[in-house]
Amino acid sequence: MITFISYAFIGIGMFFWFWGTWHLVSNRSVLFKLHGLSVADTLGSMLIIVGLLMKIPHQWPLLILGIISLAIWNTMLGYVIAYCSTEEAKNE
Repeated sequence: MITFISYAFIGIGMFFWFWGTWHLVSNRSVLFKLHGLSVADTLGSMLIIVGLLMKIPHQWPLLILGIISLAIWNTMLGYVIAYCSTEEAKNE
C-alpha cells in the first residue's frame, strides 16, 4: 500500500511539472508565466520528495532538508524576480 501511495505522489508531482510547463506557451505576460511555472514546479518537486520519503524513510533528514530548501529558494527567487520587474528597480 505504501508503495502505491509513494508512486501516486511521484506521479502527481510529475503531472505538476508538465502542467506548469504548459503555461509557458500561453499569451500572458512573462511574469505570469514564471509565477505559474515556479509554483507548479515547486509543488511537483515537493510531492516527488514526499513520495521518495515514503519509499526510503531512512533518508528523511536529507529529504526534509530538500523540501525546506525548495520552499525557501523558490520563495526568495519569486521576490527577486518581482522586485527586478518594478519601476523602482529599473531606475537604479
